[in-house]
Amino acid sequence: MTNDIDTRENLHQTALNAPSSSGVYLWRDRNATVIYVGKAKNLKNRLSSYFSGQKDIKTQLLIAHAISIEYITTMNEYEAFLLENNLIKKYTPRYNINLKDGKSYPSLKITKEDYPKIIKTRRIIEDGSFYFGPFPDANALDVFIKTLYKLYPIRRCKTMRKNHACMYYHIGACKAPCLDKIDKKAYNQFIDEIRRLLENKGEQTKNRIEKEMKEAAKNLDFEKAARLRDGLKALLVMQNQNIVETFDSADRDYIAFAREGEMVSFSVLSVRLGKLTEHHLLQVSSLSEDSDLVGEFLCAYYDEKEKVPPSVFLPLIADTESSLSEYLDEIRHWFTKNYAYCPEIHAILIQNDVKEDDAKPYRYKSNAVLSEERHKATIRMAYQNAKEDIIRRNRKKCDTPALEELQKVLSLKNLPRRIEGFDIAHIGGKFPVASLISFYNGNPDKKNYREYRLKTTDGLIDDFASMKEATSRRYTRLLNDNKELPDLILIDGGIGQVNAVDSIISSLGLDIAIAGLAKRDEEIWLPHASSPICLPKHSDALRLLQRVRDETHRFATSRNQELRTKENVISPFTSLPHVAEKRAKALAKAFTTIEELSASQESQIAQVLHVRAEIASEILLAAKKESQRLNRRKKKTEEALEMSGTTKEKAVEAARAASLANEAIE
Repeated sequence: MTNDIDTRENLHQTALNAPSSSGVYLWRDRNATVIYVGKAKNLKNRLSSYFSGQKDIKTQLLIAHAISIEYITTMNEYEAFLLENNLIKKYTPRYNINLKDGKSYPSLKITKEDYPKIIKTRRIIEDGSFYFGPFPDANALDVFIKTLYKLYPIRRCKTMRKNHACMYYHIGACKAPCLDKIDKKAYNQFIDEIRRLLENKGEQTKNRIEKEMKEAAKNLDFEKAARLRDGLKALLVMQNQNIVETFDSADRDYIAFAREGEMVSFSVLSVRLGKLTEHHLLQVSSLSEDSDLVGEFLCAYYDEKEKVPPSVFLPLIADTESSLSEYLDEIRHWFTKNYAYCPEIHAILIQNDVKEDDAKPYRYKSNAVLSEERHKATIRMAYQNAKEDIIRRNRKKCDTPALEELQKVLSLKNLPRRIEGFDIAHIGGKFPVASLISFYNGNPDKKNYREYRLKTTDGLIDDFASMKEATSRRYTRLLNDNKELPDLILIDGGIGQVNAVDSIISSLGLDIAIAGLAKRDEEIWLPHASSPICLPKHSDALRLLQRVRDETHRFATSRNQELRTKENVISPFTSLPHVAEKRAKALAKAFTTIEELSASQESQIAQVLHVRAEIASEILLAAKKESQRLNRRKKKTEEALEMSGTTKEKAVEAARAASLANEAIE
């Protein structure tokens, strides 16, 4: 049975909405059977590629028989390799070819002997040996083992025979423990150092490899330098963190959640026999505090004793050690009462004040109950998948509860289906940019995003004037083109910015609701209000306003960074006569801006650039002309914005005048 057009479009939309992180994706058919498992360094790019260009017959059949796409994000591409292997073996998908034969990725084994040896193996047995891996890049593992043999004089023989030295002893590559040329303690110092290296604790060894590599290159021994370089590169591959497969065969679950208002998504990563093989996403609605959510979820999720693994790992928000202990005791009591059995409950403390803008989703305290980075990384991975589910849920639905609450809180005439948000970004007044983002039915409407390179405040720090210019340009344009106006304008700022925008909207004769969201205390300000509106932390209306505000901030900041990068590449000083890249850097260091340069003296320019007075005079004259041009442009725009007549026509005429003036000056 083949897909219809609507199903293919839904699959394509899922691909376009996928995150740009590494991970594994699963295609399912109409019977919810997994028919293909794949991995990707960038999920969005990989999934989107299925729907572009001409595809082979296998890909066409895959798309024709699929009904849905799921994905699990991972911390890096290495984990995606391993997770793909585990899932292919579990589901044996119809359209997968590789890895169905039960073959596993190789691991590195340090044998349990008086004089251990290092070998590559695919067979894991409980014989007391140390195992590291598995490693998807078998070639990197081979290079790494060869590098170890060149750095450490350890045995390579499969079976060590007493009083029988092999060739490696005679060429100086082995200390010959078989001949008692090295004692057990000294030999095992090499092994301990290799173990620390594999456990990512071998900074001294890495530094030694780098030092030998540099010395070899200095002595023109490029073959040795290349060998050491490859070994160091292989070492970095070996030290990739693996949280989807371990040699700890104990079964355990990792549980994390993400929320927006009452909408909550739980992510459960199940490790069985040392391998991550299950991922469950569960969606709930709850007004409970974060500290109560996990307990409620455990009671609902583990509805049968057979589902409970020996260990459960949780993120937990707790203010004190005593509240943590009390909470864990409640969970243990529930398991014991219902099943006469309690798994090991491990909690990782996280801070209460983690914000959306933080680089990491969870910021762990130093006194975490578990210090193993592997468990922390797995909880972070579970959180990232829960967060992605929240994003998907927001895209699929109209956020009616938030819109209705917002209408009530702000006393709006209509449901605020279209909300437009503004924010200003600059660096010390340079490269000022205003971002305009649009939300429709509670979700981003990116085709209506706009950005404005501000003219009146270039070189100045004046958020009020910047907001006036951006909103004047936006809504004058909408009036001229007779286009749809928003139901609500949201300003990233407080009462000052809100009143500044209100003056522009009033001068245009428009009736659009305006609100400002102040980031410090998340207060909502209305025009000319004497006090703000404060909503509960989990209010749907506040959640929606925060999403709009955060998106405006992201959009403005990204554009400002682009301009800064461009400025760093192309300096405005290069437009001056006799000035190329080297002299432009010298002028930028001495004068910063064209305006400062125009106010300087010929002698200063001549001294900075080490040029004759005639050349300095030409540069100064050109700088003054450019500075005058910029000042005229600013003045004309400011005059136009200050014209605030009593009719819409006058305001529109003022904005048009500003636009024409700038065009004439350009």
